Amino acid sequence: MRKLPSNAAPRGTSYFIRKATALLLATLLIAGTLSGCKKESTGAEAGDSGGSVKVTLNEVAHSIFYAPMYVAIEEGYFQEEGIQLTLVTGFGADKTMTAVLTDEADIGFMGSESTIYTYAGGTQDYVVNFAQLTQRAGNFLVSRTPVDDFSWDMLKGTMVLGGRAGGMPEMVFEFILKKNGIDPKADLTIDQSIDFGSTAAAFSGGQGDFTVEFEPHATSLETKGDGYVIASLGEDSGYVPYTAFSAKKSYIEAHPDTIQSFTNALQKGMNYVASHTPEEIAKVIQPQFEETDLETLTTIVKRYYEQDTWKGDLIFQEDSFTLLQNILEEGGELPQRVPYEDLVTTSFAEKAVK
Repeated sequence: MRKLPSNAAPRGTSYFIRKATALLLATLLIAGTLSGCKKESTGAEAGDSGGSVKVTLNEVAHSIFYAPMYVAIEEGYFQEEGIQLTLVTGFGADKTMTAVLTDEADIGFMGSESTIYTYAGGTQDYVVNFAQLTQRAGNFLVSRTPVDDFSWDMLKGTMVLGGRAGGMPEMVFEFILKKNGIDPKADLTIDQSIDFGSTAAAFSGGQGDFTVEFEPHATSLETKGDGYVIASLGEDSGYVPYTAFSAKKSYIEAHPDTIQSFTNALQKGMNYVASHTPEEIAKVIQPQFEETDLETLTTIVKRYYEQDTWKGDLIFQEDSFTLLQNILEEGGELPQRVPYEDLVTTSFAEKAVK
């Protein structure tokens, strides 16, 4: 596999080293807490392994945004493919990546920017993307008051509750601002000090003029009358490779049949979502979101469904990877390009479609 040229480590390399070092330093803390987040997959997937292969999947967050994966679990597609799946929620891409690097998880599901950071930081057994799930951003812009004819220049001079620096939600938000001629640093204030998952509560408490929210927080703010969804970042950013499944290079090389079976199960979930209504999808995945009533769940699924969130297949194309690097570069997070052929393999996804 081709490596970065030896002269491609100028300024900015320390950024990736800091990220990689932070991951390793966090390992001891995270490894001790991950066990409390594990759960056997629910529905038809649970039960006697019956000779199936055990696979631990660490997801970056437990979100309706990832509906095809939960369909695959609830419809028993992993079981059909001979996989006994244990699902773990990492609560952050850094934690999910750490779990994969330290073998706490076999497969990670997160934004592919994390695989770029660790590769560029010098990780030898780096993490390779083998299946792309979402093709649009999954967050929404929420206002304090209804806005009939929203335009992005309305954010000038305002305070927006955003995401962490270097994460896909924040970078896609800034990507959209720049597309609309807005300087994220000079034309508005983006508060990045609030933890992921806590911005909606902060917004309800009076902080910010706008907030960028994933579901179900966006719909929850509307339900409580604390906010109004006025724009979809997924629609306004265009097609973006937002989340993908990945595993260490050594794991993929040692377990190609497992990766293929895992990908086959995911593709069945993708096929189900493409051929069923939001109402049907919501009913299938409801056991994964017991705290959300079916009506709200259906509303959220429909919102993602209508903006063409999920790919028809799992193939992570090179042009999508190039766009991802463009976004990272524009966000000041990518001092050098990394090779697509090292960090993405499409062979498993291509076979799953056939």
